[in-house]
Amino acid sequence: MYPLCRNTNFTTLFHLKLVNVSIAFFILISIKSIGQNTPIKLPLKHQVINLELKTRVSKLINKKDWNILFPHRFGIGQKDSIYNNPDFYSYTSFLEAASLFPSFLSEGDVNMQKVELSAFLANIAQETSGGWDSAPGGYYKWGLYFTDEQNLLKPNGYIDLSKKFPAVQGKKYYGRGPKQISWNYNYGQFSEFWYGSKDTLLEHPEYLSKYPIVSFASAIWFWMTPQFPKPSCHDIMIYKWIPTLNDLTNGRLPGFGATINVINGGVECGSGTDLQKTQYRYNYYRFFLQIF
Repeated sequence: MYPLCRNTNFTTLFHLKLVNVSIAFFILISIKSIGQNTPIKLPLKHQVINLELKTRVSKLINKKDWNILFPHRFGIGQKDSIYNNPDFYSYTSFLEAASLFPSFLSEGDVNMQKVELSAFLANIAQETSGGWDSAPGGYYKWGLYFTDEQNLLKPNGYIDLSKKFPAVQGKKYYGRGPKQISWNYNYGQFSEFWYGSKDTLLEHPEYLSKYPIVSFASAIWFWMTPQFPKPSCHDIMIYKWIPTLNDLTNGRLPGFGATINVINGGVECGSGTDLQKTQYRYNYYRFFLQIF
């Protein structure tokens, strides 16, 4: 506001008010224009589930398929005694989380979408598998059995000395959820994406074992998000990723194997010999391809 001096007459006051109105109008128009051109990106938790996208994903896999493929999933095959979720990895939770990622299972023709779905399910099934070779129904019916990593031999609790995503004292960032998201920098990045703040999951990493939609969203977020120098698994499976000369020299080509490199390359790739769990991962992929 302009100060009203003692000698201000009516005409001067009118002009000052007109200037104020003009400035306010200009600001209003500018805000409106900016809003039209650069919409504000809300944290994912505040976005409305898109029913159209739910329908698109459900055309590839329905509830009956889900129940057949994951009959021993956590909350059914193994009771959730901590948070009392009756069906943690439910079909509905997967569908609702998937609907928040418009590009997930939507690019290319329907065959490419089914191949990507098979690759995604193969990886999350192996990451959370409770199966063994002679398991009832076979090894490949035991995906999504666990929410939390079972092999907790990592002495540092998956803590990287990151300044951008600093670990909270006493918290551990071992694998949780369908993708088994691990390390504080992954928790921090997904927390920014979902909650709008890196601190939420750095302070409460257990949320990925508590809230089903958040848990599924963490897996899809990892699948869809490139982290330099690695491409996203999604870009690999839709052939959007173009390997460099160095990639080609080292045998990194588009396809399912490259998604393993992104997800668990330091453990499963590069030795020249497949680990047993890597072979299971390949076999899961073949299993889902045959289904779809």
